[in-house]
Parts: sequence; structure tokens; C-alpha cells
Amino acid sequence: MSAEEIRELCLSLPGTEEGFPFGEDTLVFKVKGKMFLLMSLEAGELQFNVKCEPQLALEYRELYPEVQPGYHMNKTHWNTVRVGGNLGKSLLIKMINHSYELVSGKNKRKTGSSLVKKGGGKAKKH
Repeated sequence: MSAEEIRELCLSLPGTEEGFPFGEDTLVFKVKGKMFLLMSLEAGELQFNVKCEPQLALEYRELYPEVQPGYHMNKTHWNTVRVGGNLGKSLLIKMINHSYELVSGKNKRKTGSSLVKKGGGKAKKH
């Protein structure tokens, strides 16, 4: 994906606004006044930061060297994604949409339930 394709995807999501609150080198996309994607426009490799559920963020980092903890962001909730490499366009779109859904409140899935280990419930009282 190119920077323009990423921009067009972000702007196609309802309520999205773009701006440069951190200077002319970083394009920021927000929904409901909250950031869901930051993209560096500096020369070099194209990359962006997206919000992600913590467990999924770790899984992406383990599977793909192009996904790293969020640069200058909360490392638990944000990933920095290098666009080149083995990441396909569909996965990049999935990451962007996931970030948008988390920030916009469109994601209705309960995040905590999938993280509970089997047998991790309350002990029975006798």
C-alpha cells in the first residue's frame, strides 16, 4: 500500500478527520477526537502507528518482523507497522480497521473473555 492508499482508506471511514498536530512530517487520523492512525511522511520506509488490543498486538509482533511496539506510543496498545515486507494489503487494511473500531467504539466484542485461560474461573465453594 502507498501512503495515498492508506490516507484514502482512513478518510473513507465514517467521522474520520486528518491533520498535522505534531508537525508537517506526521499525518494523523482521528475519529471522535481520538487518534487511530499516525503515519510518518518523512523520506524512507513507509510506516504507521495503529491502536491494537494488547494480546493481538503481541501476536502480530511475534508473527511479523514488520510489526513493532508503537514508536513514541503506549507499547501495550499501539504497534508501529512497516508497510514493506511480507505484510499483505489485506492484513494492513485489517490492522487499520481494527484500530478505527477500537477508537470509535464500533468494536462490540468483549476483549477480556478471550484472554482468560481455561480453568481460570472462580474456585467452587464447598
